[in-house]
Amino acid sequence: MKIALIGATGLVGQVMMKVLEERGFPCTDFFPAASERSVGKLVNFMGKSYKVVSIADAVKARPQIAIFSAGGSVSKAWAEKFAANGTFVIDNSSAWRMDKQIPLVVPEVNANTINSQTRIIANPNCSTIQMVAALAPLHIRYLIRRLVIATYQSVTGTGVKAVEQLKNERTGKEGEKAYPHPIDLNCFPHGGDFLENGYTAEEMKLVNETRKILGDPRMHITATVVRIPVLGGHSEAVNVAFETDFQLADVRRLLENTPGIVVQDEPSKNIYPMPLYAKDKDEVFVGRLRRDLSQPNGLDMWIVADNLRKGAATNAVQIAQYLLEKGLVK
Repeated sequence: MKIALIGATGLVGQVMMKVLEERGFPCTDFFPAASERSVGKLVNFMGKSYKVVSIADAVKARPQIAIFSAGGSVSKAWAEKFAANGTFVIDNSSAWRMDKQIPLVVPEVNANTINSQTRIIANPNCSTIQMVAALAPLHIRYLIRRLVIATYQSVTGTGVKAVEQLKNERTGKEGEKAYPHPIDLNCFPHGGDFLENGYTAEEMKLVNETRKILGDPRMHITATVVRIPVLGGHSEAVNVAFETDFQLADVRRLLENTPGIVVQDEPSKNIYPMPLYAKDKDEVFVGRLRRDLSQPNGLDMWIVADNLRKGAATNAVQIAQYLLEKGLVK
């Protein structure tokens, strides 16, 4: 089994190697690839040291699976070249997500959209992944009519430079800035570029990707993305309006029986999801389940997950595992 990892030296790439190791993913040949300035650097994977190669050399190796985490421009330039060699490409960027011919996959929700002809598979945005994982079983049961979303996103979602900015600010050290404002002791409603409609790119990803994954292009969705000074993961306050009524006990039971979901919902004991405790975990944590008292068939929920793991690396590796389990790649 030949595996290529494009963006192996990045924050998400490092977590992807960790998740592949933890899950014992079968790999006889590993090709860590990155930009030209990283070629020749060493990375450790499954107890061995590997030299970083160029993306062109990774293509020539004809791996069965190539996992991309190097940004949209790199994916656009190279994904189809891997696919032309018969490689299954799992892409973590936004490059292919809204392409009608490309499946956008959260394995617990819609892995069935992958078939033997698929060669490029899109990994959704980190905030979308954790939210649809929790919403999918509820949508099947009660049919979601409208979503109002506010996210509270970790600086790790921006990358190494943002993590360093936060650490520098906390120690009073000058350094390179990832954000237009201080992030320590602050939060700002700005994730991705602002668009002409007044929303940011991150907010529109939540709108468009959720519709595609849940298979409902008419679902009413609005979102506000907020960046906060935490490292452990992304949090989301989600208000759901259903077509049909529900019992809270049934909602809780449904979520508790959903693979990958952990319900933490005992407010009287101060038990609810928090990014501090979601860090380095693969599950999606759900709590603060309560009726929206302002409208019929309304539910409020709080959803937390490690954005580098389930929001990126783990989801991609789960897709690769699905390819193996279904015999699509050998």
